[in-house]
Amino acid sequence: YMLLFLGIVSLWLHWRARDRMKVTNLTGKYVFITGCDTGFGNMAAKVFDKKGFRVFASCLTETGAKELQAVTSKQLQTVLLDVRDSDSIKKVAAWVKAEVQSEGLWGLVNNAGIMGPSGPTDWLDIEHFREPIEVNLIGLINVTINMLPLIKKAKGRIVNMSSVAGCLAFSGGGYSPSKFGVEGFNDSLRRDMKAFGVKVCCIRPGLFKTALSNQARIMKEKEVIWNKLPLDIKKQYGEEYFQKDAAQKEKLSKMCLNKDISPVVQCMEHALTSLHPRAHYVVGQDAKLFWNPLSRMPAVIQDFLL
Repeated sequence: YMLLFLGIVSLWLHWRARDRMKVTNLTGKYVFITGCDTGFGNMAAKVFDKKGFRVFASCLTETGAKELQAVTSKQLQTVLLDVRDSDSIKKVAAWVKAEVQSEGLWGLVNNAGIMGPSGPTDWLDIEHFREPIEVNLIGLINVTINMLPLIKKAKGRIVNMSSVAGCLAFSGGGYSPSKFGVEGFNDSLRRDMKAFGVKVCCIRPGLFKTALSNQARIMKEKEVIWNKLPLDIKKQYGEEYFQKDAAQKEKLSKMCLNKDISPVVQCMEHALTSLHPRAHYVVGQDAKLFWNPLSRMPAVIQDFLL
């Protein structure tokens, strides 16, 4: 038993030492980040700029781009990009290629994402599902495909933003299916790129305080859907359902919400700078202590708790 204990401790110490090993000479390397208007992408752009990376920060709005440019160095460049627009992605990829030239692109951080309307499946139509899948999954794949030659040239890193909702679906709507898709794409891409020296990582945040998780906005969107429902569906759920659901979601949000978003950006940084980046990063106390363990339990337990 003592030998077994010492062996486990030795392996753990070896893993910790390996986990801390960094890639050298990263100053001046090019990194492209999507979704930099607010939240994780916005903070990541600022952090990586300060650390000496040459950051290409894509924003959806001119306002987001101008505000980011105002608080970062002249080395950081912003570009407008809607990941739903294939022509826009191709133009941005061509621009990045001209900027990086023979050096290639060291890092691609696919961060752009939306929540989309959520609610019971029989409240929703196909358009409610389509938008989050278009942004979170199809857009992510499209950006990756167009940037991949530049990443391969630099033998760089791809960091895909998933979610605990990509392992455990806890609400109806397109968000969870889109993140399950990200997980599948990430796994196949990681294996495809091994031979080329490209590392592919996936980050699974829990519930963090960002514009994406704004509970007031989510409930307002759900209320709009509820008010448009046919009378027979409203009767099936009962008039008190919406109030009870709102109260439960607010309680869950207070229990699980991580107010400090910097741990997610730290995971991005580790994925870009570690000699041995992890395949998956689970981040947030709620993710580590509840969502991730629950995702590995039998369906009967998941269904009972949720």
